Amino acid sequence: MTTINQEMIKEAVAYIRSQSDLTPEVGLILGSGLGVLADLVEEGVSIAYNSIPHFPVSTVEGHDGELLLGKVQGRPVVMMKGRFHMYEGYGPEVTAFPVRVMKELGVSSLLVTNAAGGVNTAYEPGDLMVLSDHLNMTGRNPLIGPNDSALGVRFPDMSEAYSRRLRQIFKDTAAQQGLKVQEGVYAGLLGPTYETPAEIVMLRTLGADAVGMSTVSETIVARHAGIEVLGISCITNMAAGILDQPLSHDEVMETADRVRDQFLKLVLAVIPQM
Repeated sequence: MTTINQEMIKEAVAYIRSQSDLTPEVGLILGSGLGVLADLVEEGVSIAYNSIPHFPVSTVEGHDGELLLGKVQGRPVVMMKGRFHMYEGYGPEVTAFPVRVMKELGVSSLLVTNAAGGVNTAYEPGDLMVLSDHLNMTGRNPLIGPNDSALGVRFPDMSEAYSRRLRQIFKDTAAQQGLKVQEGVYAGLLGPTYETPAEIVMLRTLGADAVGMSTVSETIVARHAGIEVLGISCITNMAAGILDQPLSHDEVMETADRVRDQFLKLVLAVIPQM
């Protein structure tokens, strides 16, 4: 297990600041097929992950490997085009390392998006779900090990992992645009296999509405660091056993592409309010 320390964070931040003097207020982590938001960043400076000290590298299709600093709707942001997953072989503390870096850069609120399978049978592919809570089903936690009190408390409160204030802003904005959005619980699993039909029944029994392989570690670290989190899932497919068809990453990418314009319009209206 890699121990993340302040020196590693400061070295990464020093390099990023050598490339851009922007002080971001909002962090953005974009999931599979949702990186199109990067095209709308103004005055953007792009930094390859493999050039940033201590940054891992994304290996998944649909996840570009670069950090982007710039402005969205006039708001200074730092954006991850592509994220890191534990199924790629990284520990949870490594997958969430960029959140530590964002905090040091000045970020106070985080928008994290993902592609997820619908567990709630009332959902349909293409729905957007704002996260009300999560189930950490990975069996791992990014805060295991010695705690650096300068980064956060030993036992952080997770009773409001996803900001009630930001969730309301998202729902109100969607209503103003005439968009129906879901609100529910995200189950984060380790992957990389999709879940079995029996596992989906288990997750539904436990209260999950959607399932994916990301987001949980990033949210835990963000809350540990005192960052407010807004989570959005794009329901790209129905989970195993709900429909009589196999699951594929191609379907995930196709659905994400189909809802792109709706997603962009909503997120662009929300970011200035975060």
